Amino acid sequence: MKRVAIVVEGDTEEEFVKQVLQPHLGAHGVVAVAMKPNSRGGNISVERLAPAMAKLSWNFDAVTSLVDFYEFKRKQPNETVEDLEARIDAAIPQHRPQQSHSMIQFAYVQRHEFEALLFADPAGFGVVPDLPHEAAQGLVQVVQQFATPEDINDHRDTAPSKRIQSFIPGYHKRLHGPLVASTIGLEVIRARCPRFHAWVTRLESF
Repeated sequence: MKRVAIVVEGDTEEEFVKQVLQPHLGAHGVVAVAMKPNSRGGNISVERLAPAMAKLSWNFDAVTSLVDFYEFKRKQPNETVEDLEARIDAAIPQHRPQQSHSMIQFAYVQRHEFEALLFADPAGFGVVPDLPHEAAQGLVQVVQQFATPEDINDHRDTAPSKRIQSFIPGYHKRLHGPLVASTIGLEVIRARCPRFHAWVTRLESF
């Protein structure tokens, strides 16, 4: 079994790894462990993420991340999600212990936000208690505006999580996010979210 650390942004991503990714990757001989840079989560930057990934080199066969492009701190002007991943990867060796063993370390940044994955099938929100009657149709209309759920933009008022909360005021990210993802199913999410699918495929390869 290969051990892979996934440095996550917060509680929602941590629960997603535990509830959805761990069982799937375990069937591929990969033990995935969610790790948070700090106990409160959030406030993710290259300066915080790269050292957190580097220091795990002693204990894991590979280290990656699951963080949002939306509200990532100190992004550079016009920086794309791919540019940001490359900048994180370039920073990791600067913090790696000199005597650490050779290992695989690569950043994954979700475009634009974890909640984009939940738009793979808006019917999954049916598990949220007291779901407003008009919410499902509203979420479907959002999906229809974009080529993939990962293209739903990250403006302050139109980020995926903001759109969900506008239709479902009682939506709680940590509680409902992983539950909705589990209801949708990993294969459906992968079929609709190509960047995420490529990342999971790489994890399976370990």
